[in-house]
Amino acid sequence: MKIEILGSGCPNCKRLEENTKKAIEESGKDAEVVKITDMGEIVSYGVMSTPAIVIDGEVKSYGKVNTVEEIKEWF
Repeated sequence: MKIEILGSGCPNCKRLEENTKKAIEESGKDAEVVKITDMGEIVSYGVMSTPAIVIDGEVKSYGKVNTVEEIKEWF
């Protein structure tokens, strides 16, 4: 599974990345987490507000910091 965190590196982006890594650890899933900071690439996903999370190419959420439990539901 490939998980992309889209954002500029702001505190909310970092919190989303931390929550994502914790969700992976708690669920025992095998996943690669990649940070995307390039605005052109972020916009190519149709995302206009960050942070955003993309799992296997599908945008799951944007504009908010998702909880660990919310993220685990998407696995």
